[in-house]
Amino acid sequence: MVDVILGLQWGDEGKGKIVDYFAPDYDIIARFQGGPNAGHTLYVDGKKVVLHQIPSGIFHQNTVNLIGNGVVLDPVTLKRECDTVAAFGIDVRKNLFISERTNIIVPTHRALDKASELSKGESKIGSTLKGIGPAYMDKTGRNALRAGDLLDKTFVTQYIKLRLKHQRLLDTYNFNEDISAWEEEFFEAIEFLRTLNIVNGEYFINNKMSEGKKILAEGAQGSMLDVDFGTFPFVTSSNTISAGVCTGLGVAPQKIKQVLGVTKAYCTRVGGGPFPTELENATGEELRKIGNEFGATTGRPRRCGWIDLVALKYTCMINGVTQVVMTKADVLDSFENLDVCTTYHVNGKESVEVPFQITRVKLEPQYKTFAGWHTDTTAIRDAANLPANMSSYIQFINEYIGAPVKYVSNGPGRDQIVKL
Repeated sequence: MVDVILGLQWGDEGKGKIVDYFAPDYDIIARFQGGPNAGHTLYVDGKKVVLHQIPSGIFHQNTVNLIGNGVVLDPVTLKRECDTVAAFGIDVRKNLFISERTNIIVPTHRALDKASELSKGESKIGSTLKGIGPAYMDKTGRNALRAGDLLDKTFVTQYIKLRLKHQRLLDTYNFNEDISAWEEEFFEAIEFLRTLNIVNGEYFINNKMSEGKKILAEGAQGSMLDVDFGTFPFVTSSNTISAGVCTGLGVAPQKIKQVLGVTKAYCTRVGGGPFPTELENATGEELRKIGNEFGATTGRPRRCGWIDLVALKYTCMINGVTQVVMTKADVLDSFENLDVCTTYHVNGKESVEVPFQITRVKLEPQYKTFAGWHTDTTAIRDAANLPANMSSYIQFINEYIGAPVKYVSNGPGRDQIVKL
């Protein structure tokens, strides 16, 4: 069977730590979508490590890590990460596997991403400029290079053909930056990638299931960035929800068992797009400062606001969430009062549904206020010792979203988590 950990907001929920926490209970950790725009932050031996491509189970010696076919893979980023991981004594050639069907990000994907975003002016979506969107466009356009192609003698010919197609598109943008250094770095990384375990991913993971191995599927970004169900067009280019596990790994729907959704105790968003509960004031700045809310991939300051239960209930519904993990609860320790969004006023009418297109309506979040707990919770390890006001806050969320909060993370450390 396969369990899933994924984000329930706009990404940056702290999934990396949560996957790392649960990893010892699993034989295989598998990434099923997204690309190097993901940034999963871990603390290993007291050192901060940010992973963009490699599954977060890599630091557990006996855990196998699979990059699935739903991922778009940047060889340069992967090589850099492998070097970082190797410095901790981890042998990636032993426990890192890549599906043959995983699509490859090439240098001109990055150039197209940059050219496209620049052309949009004030309408830009806040792309990380990593080449993610163009890579997924080539996937659906059936032009992509895949990891299995690296082992074929025609790879360079295929690459040149794709590059020429991209160059014609770049010419329409009048994009003339020199990317020769990117290409040199790319082909060095390709040689490294060929030394790793490139496998038939769907057979690999299904054979492991037949052997009784426990598998944890690791999501990137968040459900509100899903290309179908997120705040389109301000979304990523993949299916970030639990359904993406099936197409991103090649496993059948009935194989999915537990779906663990991760949400912050408040809410953040990076880049453009609607954010109903955003606080563009001193409170929002305080959340950003205390929570150190800066993008793990880009370093951009995150937009901050109160938790949005309308959106959270929506993402629990579309994912079939069975358990919720609440992260960064300690960030709220010093606040006098906490607001929780319970309904929207959409064009003057009350609603508990996420609109089709938030940017086309007048949306006003409606709040219920809770008293803060004014207690340093970072050292608490037993649920019985949580402040009463914090327990009330969590209980209200439980009842509203219809999925139980089973774990509360109260700090960045591996041991800073409370099971409820």
